Amino acid sequence: MEINNRITKLLGIKYLIIQAGMVWVSGWKLASAVSNNGGLGLIGSGSMKPELLREHIQKCRAATEKPFGVNVPLLRGDAVELIKVIIEENVKVVFSSAGHPGKFIEELKKNNVTVIHVVPSLKFALKAESVGCDAVVGEGVEAGGHNGADEITTFCLISQLVDTLKIPVIAAGGITDGRGILAALSLGAEGVQIGTRFAVTEESSAHPNYKRKIIEAKDNDTVLILKKIGMARMIKNEFSSKIHKEELSGADEEKLKILLGDKRERLGIFEGDEQNGMMEAGQVAGMINEILTVKDLMEKLLHELDVAKRKII
Repeated sequence: MEINNRITKLLGIKYLIIQAGMVWVSGWKLASAVSNNGGLGLIGSGSMKPELLREHIQKCRAATEKPFGVNVPLLRGDAVELIKVIIEENVKVVFSSAGHPGKFIEELKKNNVTVIHVVPSLKFALKAESVGCDAVVGEGVEAGGHNGADEITTFCLISQLVDTLKIPVIAAGGITDGRGILAALSLGAEGVQIGTRFAVTEESSAHPNYKRKIIEAKDNDTVLILKKIGMARMIKNEFSSKIHKEELSGADEEKLKILLGDKRERLGIFEGDEQNGMMEAGQVAGMINEILTVKDLMEKLLHELDVAKRKII
């Protein structure tokens, strides 16, 4: 079901479905497949050095003539270099997260880049709008990976963003099928960003163990951890249990950072360590039960959206 609104026009896409830029998951294969099937694919630069990002951009451009973008976590120490590569490679869409977009927006706008910022609350959405972002992604605490400290759910967040902002809103967190897309649209969102469901596709670069753990997950198999140093949602395992016990016992930030160590996301998502890695995933993990190609998934989402719409209207 093709929908024409401010988001599809802004991004030049056929469908209002955006694939989240996930670390160790969203390389050029996944991004180009989503774009080729009418959505917007995003390369996740959060797990890439600048030159690796350049390689993925070039391969993505060779694999699709459709629009695609790059997600940039702004708190990365090399964010400036990542932005430089994006501009040099003439990428026209940036989804920024984990930081204030005002630091980079002047340079991006000077190069005609559309900037969309991921926010966990109305406060940060208003800041993004005030510095000139073209749209925001309102991400609820149901989402996988890093979340906002206020733990606002998608349903509560999107309604407030739509009622307050002048720029368009994209909904994220807890969306994995056509029913979720329709719910987001009913709240006033003009697009949806989907992460975990796209992570469990054939084109995703995540390890087979990660994909299997998502498929095996039930409704209560994700947990929020590391609330003192950057809250994240992940599949429960030995690492998450250890962190949870330390948090309950009052561990300070320094101790939690030592326990977290380095490259924990790579260990879980890319290398497939089921017990010691961070297998970041949203609460929708309990609703995912098969690995699909991106083409089949896009068709499924659109069919489900059409069926859901006809059931209630």
